Amino acid sequence: MRRRELLLLLGGAMTAPHATQAQQKAIPVIGFLGSTSPAPYAAQVAAFLRGLEEMGYIEGQNVTIEYRWAEGRFEQLPTLAADLVGRKVDVIAADAVTSTRAAKDATSTIPVVFISGSDPAERGFVTSFARPGGNLTGVAMMVAELAPKRFDLLSEMVPQASIIALLVNPNNVQTDGVIKGVREAARAKAVQLQILKASTEGEIDAAFGTLMQLQADALVVGPDVFLYSRREQLVALAARYRIPAILSGVDPSPPAA
Repeated sequence: MRRRELLLLLGGAMTAPHATQAQQKAIPVIGFLGSTSPAPYAAQVAAFLRGLEEMGYIEGQNVTIEYRWAEGRFEQLPTLAADLVGRKVDVIAADAVTSTRAAKDATSTIPVVFISGSDPAERGFVTSFARPGGNLTGVAMMVAELAPKRFDLLSEMVPQASIIALLVNPNNVQTDGVIKGVREAARAKAVQLQILKASTEGEIDAAFGTLMQLQADALVVGPDVFLYSRREQLVALAARYRIPAILSGVDPSPPAA
């Protein structure tokens, strides 16, 4: 083999792998920003992964997911969101109002897909349902608006109830609106409304003790991602104290913030 041909062959062997790598598309990275903890949210994550698989994306094969969990400490969400932005993820999936707010404040370029329990236009996440605009889009469950309806349903199921308690998460930005709506519903029914607050497992236990002291006849659990994640605890306590209770049947994936 002549010297010139040998050099060309060696040169091609050295450059070919680099050319191939340059042509390969990088595996997309999804940032998952969670307001609660991974264990109580396992079913939702499983559904999220199934949805990705239906679109042809399998975690660990052709897509990578960076999970960030606030463990119910919503004040940590801005830092977690900034970390995902710093890692240059391709898209951020936000599980609630609080995480959506943190993601929105952290980036105006990376797409953010959210699930909201209230009107995202009122929250300032999108311009309108028809034309979201910006870098945010998602699904609105409108569970906050359903809280008064849930109260009405419970009062019909327990017609003798004269005192009904409303359990809310004080850290949730929807809480004031939920209290206002349920209070109006209680006034219309001439029912006394007592407000209980809980943002930890221990506070949920304490709230049921207060519930008994107030001699409440029934309980409405406000829409909140933390309270939803503790639904088994809530159901067990309601059964123990023999108190009729109603809570969201779907993840209000929108908490706080």
